[in-house]
Amino acid sequence: MIACLRLFTALCLAALLAACASSPSSSLGELPRTPDASLEQLLQQASASKDPEKAALLRLSAVDLAMRQKDIQRATQILAQVPLDSLKPAQQVFASTLAAELAMSRNQPKDALAALNHPSVSRLNEMPTDLQVRTHVVRARALEADGQDLAAARERAAMSQNLTGDAAHNNNEAIWTLIAALPTDQLRTPDTGVLGGWMSLALAVKSASSLQDQQNAIDQWRAQNPTHPAAIQLPAPLLKLKELASQPLTKIALLLPQDGQLASVSKALRDGFMAAHYQAQQAGQNPPSIQFYDSSRLTSLDDFYRKAQADGVQLVVGPLEKSLVKQLNTRSQLPIPTLALNYSEGGQGPAQLFQFGLAAEDEAREVARRAHADGLTHAGAIVPQGEWGDRVLKAFRQEWEANGGTVVGIEHIDKPVALAQQVADLVQLRNGAGQPSRRQDMQFIFLAATPQQAQQVKPTLNYQYAGDVPVYATSHVFSASGDQNQYNDMNGIRFCETPWLLDATNPLRQQVAAQWPQAGGSLGRLYAMGVDAYSLTSRLGQLKALPDNRIDGLSGSLSMSPQQHIQRQLPWAEFVNGQVQRLPDTPN
Repeated sequence: MIACLRLFTALCLAALLAACASSPSSSLGELPRTPDASLEQLLQQASASKDPEKAALLRLSAVDLAMRQKDIQRATQILAQVPLDSLKPAQQVFASTLAAELAMSRNQPKDALAALNHPSVSRLNEMPTDLQVRTHVVRARALEADGQDLAAARERAAMSQNLTGDAAHNNNEAIWTLIAALPTDQLRTPDTGVLGGWMSLALAVKSASSLQDQQNAIDQWRAQNPTHPAAIQLPAPLLKLKELASQPLTKIALLLPQDGQLASVSKALRDGFMAAHYQAQQAGQNPPSIQFYDSSRLTSLDDFYRKAQADGVQLVVGPLEKSLVKQLNTRSQLPIPTLALNYSEGGQGPAQLFQFGLAAEDEAREVARRAHADGLTHAGAIVPQGEWGDRVLKAFRQEWEANGGTVVGIEHIDKPVALAQQVADLVQLRNGAGQPSRRQDMQFIFLAATPQQAQQVKPTLNYQYAGDVPVYATSHVFSASGDQNQYNDMNGIRFCETPWLLDATNPLRQQVAAQWPQAGGSLGRLYAMGVDAYSLTSRLGQLKALPDNRIDGLSGSLSMSPQQHIQRQLPWAEFVNGQVQRLPDTPN
């Protein structure tokens, strides 16, 4: 998104190198003109001038020139010599705009917005068009960098009538990028004019469940808004959707192991996948045909892709084996688009490879987001010893610290007999005499543990007079066994979990669990992943073209990362008096 807006800014400023060469009315004051002199000549003329207004104009020209030469430090020093309060209004707006641009060059959006709060900027609509555009652009950039996407889009919409050609086109693309990133609830906020049209378009696209439904929604919106900029020229991601809708998916390869250690996992995934396929058939859709391939008998990925191509396959779902996914990730390209059902730890893979799994890292990031949304800032952590625990802790810390959180203590658990003492060590501090006391700097504990381990954590916290310390856990604490005694031992623990296991009333879950009762227990997460893998087959292009879109799946709310990894955001529950109680979702 930032790159897109920077491109627009560059194009816009290129068209405005003669910025403010015209003068507003005399009461507003003269604006600096694009100088023919060098930076040093401008400063010499300013120092020699006996007219304070002329000296200020020369220095403002020098600041502008220094910025175009990317000499930010010099530009800042020169601007500090300009007496802002003694300038006329137009000069004050120009100086405030320069100050905002300098703040943005230092990645300080709040300082930029503060600079644009000068009273003179309230008269921006009286200024020459080129200055208006320049000020709107830097304010939009600052608002976006400050996380105020809707306000940034509103700023760009306000200047759209002053733009033509490439500048107008790029501004519209930037507006769409901002609006498409907004959550659905915010898009429903009433708004009028051009911006309201953008919001209603984004809402129509996000509300549609399939590519074809999206195309119908876009066509209907264009018919209702024929003069809107987006109706005249659809944003590039929506044009991409149109192209994808014209290429229907007719045949899928399901590449899973039928034998070996992963056979039971594979069966749950396959059953969930096919349950979703049959549901689509029953709903009167025309789903693609499915052809099965056994990855446990695979001798060569190249041979498999040649066979799949000869069979007319358009999309591969699988493999599940991490070793095969790693191989795919190292290739420069794949013959057929592939949705792998596991993740590689490598960098960016080929453009045709998408990766989806029940990554514990997603849940660790979800815990960090939830605790941050709940206003917490200082965390303790309990994770298992070993590579899995290290990965989960790393994902939690990265997300937690990126949002300003602090980790004040960590325990790596291993042997059950030592767990109680490790929990005590986490929540206690010792004074100079070695006497323990409850530490006050830990607001909650991040827990990644089995149900059996979690059963020890809460009673130990109570014993250590730390029972009021909230515990936020990954789904691994939930056995879905319905064992109230086990749940009672974990009263008060909050955990994220798949919608599949938290919503027993879902019709597809009920249908699947009636045939395979194990789908109602912890294996249900794999059935949910299989269902969602099927949903993704027709939505990969959509998520790639609209990376801010989400799919409400049964393994979580799904989105796509820049590396084309499917990421999950999960709902929340809490153990309360031996029962599982659903909690409000984490705010976006």
